[in-house]
Amino acid sequence: MGKDEVFKEEIEKASDFKFGENVAKVFDDMVNRSVPFYGEIQRMMAELAADHAREGADVYDLGCSTGTTIIGMDTMVNQNIRFIGMDDSQEMLDKCKSKLMELGFSRDYELRCVDLNKGVKITNAGVVVLCLTLQFVRPIHREHLLKNIYDGLNSGGVLILVEKILAEDSLFNRDFIDYYYNYKRRNNYSEMEISQKREALENVLVPYKLSENITLLRDCGFAHCEVFFKWYNFAGLIATKK
Repeated sequence: MGKDEVFKEEIEKASDFKFGENVAKVFDDMVNRSVPFYGEIQRMMAELAADHAREGADVYDLGCSTGTTIIGMDTMVNQNIRFIGMDDSQEMLDKCKSKLMELGFSRDYELRCVDLNKGVKITNAGVVVLCLTLQFVRPIHREHLLKNIYDGLNSGGVLILVEKILAEDSLFNRDFIDYYYNYKRRNNYSEMEISQKREALENVLVPYKLSENITLLRDCGFAHCEVFFKWYNFAGLIATKK
């Protein structure tokens, strides 16, 4: 695993964050040091997916990045179920494919380069995962994407959604952001790295409140929406299609 030093050196003007080759090389280190309880979130998603996946229906990972979620689900989900990973970064998909090959991944799977802002064609899905992905879809396109997912899920299928979120109250939002940056400091990110990444993500990662995400899911038809993980400004949700 390469060490994340993408923002270690001073940048005169940070450009918008992109999941290109430089990020793909160090993404696993980046996300492990930037997302609280990332390993436990992955375990929980695999557990949830295993309980809801059904033979004859596919499992989709939208924004599959380097394949960590696919690899985690593979340990728990029935081996007869096909996985489909999608990402808009070919560099991330290339890294994903190389990791799967190194592991001798034997499950039937596909990797597709797809821009989720343009919608997605999903069919015969038992489980769809959006792990830290919806937050990178432009707000104007999120409802359309979620409706695509809902339409493509079989009855009884589930969406597993993990997002960085805003607090419901602005006072707590400031506190939670401070606690989050303290977390990154404990993982050896410098003040410069924290500041420069925040600037690069400003126009790219647009979080919603937890209540706004739940409302969006319900408006798209999902039922039985439940929070399965919460840490300050991160949350995991599971929602069912009747």
